[in-house]
Amino acid sequence: MKLSTREILLFLSISTASGIISTNKFLRDSETLVSNDKRFIFGFFSPENSTNRYVGVMFNVQPPTVVWVANREKPLQDSSGRVTISDDGNLVILNSQNRSIWSSNISPAVRNSTAQILDTGNLVLNDSFNGRVLWESFRDPSDCFLQTMKIGVDVSTNTTNLLKSWISPSDPSVGSFSVGIQPETVPQISIWKNGKPHWRSGPWNKQVFIGVPDMTSFYLNGFDLVNDNKGTVYLTYLYANQIELTFFTLNSTGFLQQKYMDPSKNDWEVTWEFPATECDFYGKCGPFGSCDPTSSPICSCLEGFRPTSEEEWGKGNWTRGCNRKSMLESERNSSNLEQGKQDWFLKLQSMKVPDSAIWVPFADEDCVNGCLRNTSCIAYSYYTGIGCMHWEGSLLDVQKFSIGGADLFLRLSYSERDQKREYKVVIAIIVPVGSIILAIFGYISCKYVAKRRGWKRMSKILSSESSPNYYKEDKITEDINQAKLEELLVYNFDILANATENFHLSSKLGQGGFGPVYKGKLPDGQEIAVKRLSQSSGQGLQEFMNEVVVISKLQHRNLVRLFGCCIERGEKILVYEYMPKRSLDAYLFGSQQQEEEFLDWSKRVIIIEGIGRGLLYLHRDSRLRIIHRDLKASNILLDEYLNPKISDFGMARIFAGNQDQANTSRVVGTYGYMAPEYAMEGRFSEKSDVYSFGVLLLEIISGRRNTSFHQDDGALSLLALAWKCWIGNKIVELVDPKITDLHLEKEMVRCVQVGLLCVQEYAEDRPNVSTILSMLTKMFIALEYCYWKL
Repeated sequence: MKLSTREILLFLSISTASGIISTNKFLRDSETLVSNDKRFIFGFFSPENSTNRYVGVMFNVQPPTVVWVANREKPLQDSSGRVTISDDGNLVILNSQNRSIWSSNISPAVRNSTAQILDTGNLVLNDSFNGRVLWESFRDPSDCFLQTMKIGVDVSTNTTNLLKSWISPSDPSVGSFSVGIQPETVPQISIWKNGKPHWRSGPWNKQVFIGVPDMTSFYLNGFDLVNDNKGTVYLTYLYANQIELTFFTLNSTGFLQQKYMDPSKNDWEVTWEFPATECDFYGKCGPFGSCDPTSSPICSCLEGFRPTSEEEWGKGNWTRGCNRKSMLESERNSSNLEQGKQDWFLKLQSMKVPDSAIWVPFADEDCVNGCLRNTSCIAYSYYTGIGCMHWEGSLLDVQKFSIGGADLFLRLSYSERDQKREYKVVIAIIVPVGSIILAIFGYISCKYVAKRRGWKRMSKILSSESSPNYYKEDKITEDINQAKLEELLVYNFDILANATENFHLSSKLGQGGFGPVYKGKLPDGQEIAVKRLSQSSGQGLQEFMNEVVVISKLQHRNLVRLFGCCIERGEKILVYEYMPKRSLDAYLFGSQQQEEEFLDWSKRVIIIEGIGRGLLYLHRDSRLRIIHRDLKASNILLDEYLNPKISDFGMARIFAGNQDQANTSRVVGTYGYMAPEYAMEGRFSEKSDVYSFGVLLLEIISGRRNTSFHQDDGALSLLALAWKCWIGNKIVELVDPKITDLHLEKEMVRCVQVGLLCVQEYAEDRPNVSTILSMLTKMFIALEYCYWKL
């Protein structure tokens, strides 16, 4: 929530009260309490477009961002309010008549108490005698979920913590929406609207909520859901990176958002939001209906079911859902069962499982039999980390995902199986005949298109020569057109030549494997990096094509951004965003090791995690599965805030959805970073990138190149040195000697062990990137033991 202009001006001129509030110390309207780390403040504010005065906790940014409100139902009408400790030890807000309009309501009374704002944003009331916490704002959240806060149900304190939305951005009174944890056998996050379900996350599998597509354990880095199976269930989180400002909020329109403070814009950026599609709204397609946001219409009945009302369904009113076409055999008389005509289960893949799952203590192989024996069971699913789930009654809030989700097994009658077999026979006849017809039609069409393409290409050349453009947006022609690219900006060669002062040596940033890279500035002032493929490089054309194909389809904060390319005059040029801090190797091993550019431990951790995020996106979270094959320090670029971005996709390979590894007779990359199976046998996979990441991680920790040990008689390589330090319990000797904050030795040891896990000899022993990030962010309490051969 942003404050009004009046409020911003007021905050610029306020005085800061002492660090605590006590019986004898007031907090006036013009004062604030500030946390020790100066991240949070506690004081008075007015929402945007409102003159009412409220008291709350805020992020100490400009403008201040409110995360908790005390008197959200009883605003002050003027600026004469005060906050103090009453005679009975309660924290109270007093109006101009010295009457209490809000109180912490502790009981019994305490003679001497004080209030302060902690570095977590938690406002606490302490017993001054023994330091005991009497009350805290985290037990009564407003609309924001901060780190270390707990939302859920706690039987020991008989409390339920919910986030409750504001009525509107100008009114913090309790609105229509709330967020909490459903205390069921399989917990999940839910948003309610006026007490009715509005959205749910799907069950928790001890790492992620499986009803949120594309989620990995890293998306909710540091999250933990505690369930004692006795009625106490709560969700909390703590990020490893404490430098970034981030939090979750439930806005007044019912959207749960994660916000991150972008330092380059000095503004909050929404990085995660649900509901995200129409299908995310609870029960969109009614009972036994399934929602698919990529289909039109989005709702369809589950197989074996038909609309309850065909008329309403046809009009787009899906709330009444669907009914079974055929009664289950278990619901008929027992004669069919005696004849062997049992119900069966249809497998539905990549599904958001229905609401109201019933957890049952069955192993995977017993889950289906347990459901079959229970005549009330209409579906089941088995998911690692959760176990066996059964459903009875109706199946509500089912959704079809394009990726992720769970396998849902739907109970159908024996007669439905017969119909499905007949349908398959018909399909088996139609498909081959249809394919032959399409092949003939396709051949004729190709001949026609080829003839037209020649005329089209000639007219394009003539038009481009008669009216040269500044730069133009079009499909890249010739070879690039065959790559089926999306729209990409194509630059005019003269524009790039002028931007780089005719590719002058003074504009040169560095030399890549297939040509130089220059800094340029476009006429509109935008700075760019121009990678000019050497015309003498026979291999370079293939790498150029590959890089355009791969990176044009990617978008992630930890991947370098491709603006466009140029293919005029026989040139092959790529245009990237300019990275002012250049590459990571210059900071670790090169000339930019000046004191002001030194990477302390906290910066190195951020860089390691950022590279991991980018690699996870390539391997699992992008539209394509991509193996980089040349991950090294010189291919990690740094922006002005030293955030890392993976670059140079000339060697990258795209994998099919079900492909795990590939072979090549042409081994490319950089020795010292190559996995053994790739360097020796040409086999590459996600695990070969993991090996390169492990080498890079150890280089970042030590500040030494893996290939810099040719003059060191004590170790053959950085990996061998790391292993010797590990088994000798001398990890500190591996750490860059310029790093002095050795009180973080435990975290350094963890990073080294993760690095050694990544560079194990056999690919199957290496963790995947999702697991690596979980280990780095302390989600795994104990790490695996690593085996490494010297």
